[in-house]
Amino acid sequence: MSADPLALTRRPWRLGTLELPHRVLLGSMHTGLEAAGVAVPGAWSAVPDSRALAAFYRERVEGGAALVVTGGLAVDGPGRGGADYAVLTAPGVGEALAEVTAAVHEAGGRIAAQLFHAGRYALFSEVVGESGEPAEAVAPSPVPWRAARGAVPRELTHDDVLATVEHFADAARVAVAAGFDAVEVMASEGYLLNQFCSPLTNLRDDAWGGDPVRRRAFPLAVVRAVRAAVGPGVPVLVRVSGDDLMPGSSTPDDVAALVRELVGTPDEPLADAVNVGVGWHESTVPTVQSAVPHGAWIPVAERVAAAVRTSARPDVPVIASNRFTDLRDVETVLARGTVDAVALARPFLADPAVVAKSLAGRFDLVTTCLGCDQACIDRSLVGERVSCLVNPRAGREVELPLPADGASTFAEQAGSAPSKRGNQAWSVRNPLARRGAEVGRGLAVVGGGPAGLAAAVDVARRGHPVTVFEAREVLGGQLELAARVPGKEDYAAAVAGLTAELDELGADVRLGVRARVEDLVGFDGVVVATGVRPRRLDAGPGGLPGADLPHVVDYETALRDGMPAGSVAIIGGGGVGVDVATFLVEEHDEAARAARFADRFGLELDMALVGAGHGQRWAAPPPARFPTAQPRPGGQVTVLRRSGKIGTGIGVTSRWVVLGALRHAGVQMLTGVSYTRIRPGSLEIVDADGAAREVPADTVVVCAGQEAVTGLAGELDRLGVPCAVVGGARDSRTLDAVRATREGLAAARALLPGTPPDNSAR
Repeated sequence: MSADPLALTRRPWRLGTLELPHRVLLGSMHTGLEAAGVAVPGAWSAVPDSRALAAFYRERVEGGAALVVTGGLAVDGPGRGGADYAVLTAPGVGEALAEVTAAVHEAGGRIAAQLFHAGRYALFSEVVGESGEPAEAVAPSPVPWRAARGAVPRELTHDDVLATVEHFADAARVAVAAGFDAVEVMASEGYLLNQFCSPLTNLRDDAWGGDPVRRRAFPLAVVRAVRAAVGPGVPVLVRVSGDDLMPGSSTPDDVAALVRELVGTPDEPLADAVNVGVGWHESTVPTVQSAVPHGAWIPVAERVAAAVRTSARPDVPVIASNRFTDLRDVETVLARGTVDAVALARPFLADPAVVAKSLAGRFDLVTTCLGCDQACIDRSLVGERVSCLVNPRAGREVELPLPADGASTFAEQAGSAPSKRGNQAWSVRNPLARRGAEVGRGLAVVGGGPAGLAAAVDVARRGHPVTVFEAREVLGGQLELAARVPGKEDYAAAVAGLTAELDELGADVRLGVRARVEDLVGFDGVVVATGVRPRRLDAGPGGLPGADLPHVVDYETALRDGMPAGSVAIIGGGGVGVDVATFLVEEHDEAARAARFADRFGLELDMALVGAGHGQRWAAPPPARFPTAQPRPGGQVTVLRRSGKIGTGIGVTSRWVVLGALRHAGVQMLTGVSYTRIRPGSLEIVDADGAAREVPADTVVVCAGQEAVTGLAGELDRLGVPCAVVGGARDSRTLDAVRATREGLAAARALLPGTPPDNSAR
């Protein structure tokens, strides 16, 4: 028998008075459900959607989370991050959260409330305060940030600071009364407590600022007050900023001193665990995007752990976080003996059962988080409900339920009753195995890209038969293509996980098969998810002369087949054009890319940790990216666009990262151009200033949009076969995978709602 690959990860441990079954937590993330409920009449704070939030957390407890930490719950009105935040002490909030904690406990889980204050990060457009007045952000000092669009926060007075300390204590009491098992004080990521610690945002010269000792007085006072409020029986976690990633902010020595004070002493124990965050929202160093190497921030967590180990309470657990997508990487980190546990957040969006599947050795079934941020962080920043590109059910568990015997099924090691602890064996019980053959032909899905995968997986999980027709020899569509771009390797892992789940659930997947209308007649419904093809440029009259030359290729050909050495001009500067440029100039090996990342941002990375599970992440080897071993110089690559900004369509949290990397590599980016002619070795343009220019171009890659692949829907309608056209086949104007998966899921539910009848007893 082979050695347990997660032997350390599955070890039980104690967090204060709580005994937890293994070392993986669901870390805090804002979902938008915290303020989506019906407010109490006359209330000034939003109220959580208790049913939706309970279902969201319950599914992740059943999927193995050892402890759930909620999204930020504001301790007072000014502490809200925006209109989509609830205030713990406001009318109706505690009662709603009590329903959430009850659901988590019923599933056998544990849950902590994160006590939150946004400080200067509050975005209060059209938000009112407790007395109906316009809400106003507060901070240690009147230092604005650019997202506030000129709004300057009000400086807290000495009495305000004392009142805010008491607000944290009051919120902690409400949390305990609502049934929370623990509380976490948010003192990281640039929020209020972190702002008090930093000389960039704390310009005071009083009891709360002026030197490092006084700057950390406020977070210390808050943790003391919270500890006194909840008593010794309720664990208190503190999320600290291990590195602000802001020049001139707190030093490593400042952080170490803060941590040693926050854990307290044997006579006055304070924090029961230290959860390590990194970076501020306004930092110019990316922290959570797919471009960030796996394991990049472990050295930061280990520095914090070293401070704890030299404190008066050296046994206080330290929790690492950020850029973990595979529990085998967690195991590698735990094996170093420096940190005690790891908090995952977005991976639980992508796959609520990421822990349970992994602990059972079913890494192949995990739907890996892409790190794309498109449906999660990007949405939370504009006050929208969070979901997930590869799991569009996330955040919608109530309206889109799964059957109890579907894919999210636990079994004890002996294969008997479902487990409530998530530390047992994982099984996928094929619902068809017990429903018999009287369920009809089920759903046909034509196309195995993002939309088709979303439809097929959902139908299979609910027990309906599903047949997938895919013209290519692999599933994934645009996701499989994107996986060829350096930094997007996890796209391949996600597709592999969904493919394996379809196989496990008994789906009929027909690769290399183009569906004909006659193949589809007789199905209960058909999802047409045939996707898009790259748009070609016309070389004839009214087109672009030379567009038919042999060195002109479309983006799909470029990404699949690579390009010969030499200069490259990319026509089209949207997200696809940026991906092609990244494909050309970025390191394709994760370790080499991490070294470049560290050099660019002046970071110290432990290369033994970066991509520790690199060789284990994919069911098959990562896709080849280009025939040469080294990326080409950025000076050989030019991205051009007629109008608009380069990278339009890329998510707000990722666009600046990828464009910054291209600039750093030396890629030329030109907008406002018109194209005159393509010649061998060059692209003739007129630039934004009206000057005629020749852009070197041994290869020209066309990224000028795409065309929908259609043709089946009309004939199916004529024959009376229920069908839905989704994804790029419905709207090819943009490559929007979030929309595609959402539409695929919606079509599956509309065509085959519910679950088939149970015929096994007949």
